[in-house]
Amino acid sequence: MSIFDKIFKPKNSEESDKPGTSKSERGKYMPDVSAPADERFTKHFILNGGKFLYCVDMEEVHESFDNILLENDWYEQDVYCLDEKLESLFTNYNLKYGTETESKFMLSTCENLIADDGSLLISSNQIKEKKLKELPQNFVIFATTSQIVNSIGEGLRGIKKKNTGYIPTNITTIKNFEPKEGPKDFMSYGSSAKNLYLLLLEDL
Repeated sequence: MSIFDKIFKPKNSEESDKPGTSKSERGKYMPDVSAPADERFTKHFILNGGKFLYCVDMEEVHESFDNILLENDWYEQDVYCLDEKLESLFTNYNLKYGTETESKFMLSTCENLIADDGSLLISSNQIKEKKLKELPQNFVIFATTSQIVNSIGEGLRGIKKKNTGYIPTNITTIKNFEPKEGPKDFMSYGSSAKNLYLLLLEDL
């Protein structure tokens, strides 16, 4: 069963009536630690205000990307991108790739997707030494379901393991995808809310 089916497929009404399944017993924002990581990430990401586009193959990735450009009138616009592989992947859209911070949007990957809070873990591999507030307001992130991890700690261990001999700097999270007030965790200091689209490719 795909992540989309697990999250959005209506549950059997009889199952919802079983003892212990009432949402009110857990509270609206109580994390469901028994749910799979991909389901938890998606629910939290959407609650944070992110725009989630699930894709089963690259054809759907390109279709979704095309729809994003159409929706926002971003064709033939400047795009902030530091990843040559992404430029090659999305090459047929009349976009002008560069590093102008006034670009319409940033196209990037990420290190991991954090299930516990629906945030995206990024580092200097994606943004060099730039602060989030120095980057375009609009983000389009391309990621895969295999990048979903349970916690920030698990993501940090993964970064260390992947980058043997070189640990990237400027590690931070993007969590707020619409303006919100309230306390930030230590990984989010200096960050700012971004209008963010996530192209999530199923690769498991």
